[in-house]
Amino acid sequence: MNEINNELPPNYEELKKSANRTSNWKERLDAVEELGQWNHQKVIDVLTTRLTADPVYQVQEAAFHKLQAFGQDVQLPPRNKGELVKGITKILVRIKKSLPKDHTFEEFKEKLHKMREDVFDIYQGDKGDDFDQWLEGTWQSLSTR
Repeated sequence: MNEINNELPPNYEELKKSANRTSNWKERLDAVEELGQWNHQKVIDVLTTRLTADPVYQVQEAAFHKLQAFGQDVQLPPRNKGELVKGITKILVRIKKSLPKDHTFEEFKEKLHKMREDVFDIYQGDKGDDFDQWLEGTWQSLSTR
């Protein structure tokens, strides 16, 4: 494990962009991990934002542990049990309605990924290995009346 450095990383701007990339939770997680090696106020600000505002709990947890290692007095927020994206059911129904009546789950999943990469990414990051099972169950339960 690398030592904590008290300077700003040379690639700070790039890492900051990655930490804030809405459609790629893995990229945000990687950026948090790398930023966590640099104890600098600008880095602390980015990590604090990821801790309090990231929709994917794994990213929040990583930011929490990095801030704690810097000696920051932070609290890990509770895991969001409700809708991670406001109006998710409406979004999914709209996508389902836009497809032919006899569409497959794979076609639905692909269209969700194309139309709402941000939503796809948030739920994929949150659900992990259970994502496909969750999405298929949700897809089957959606009413298109």
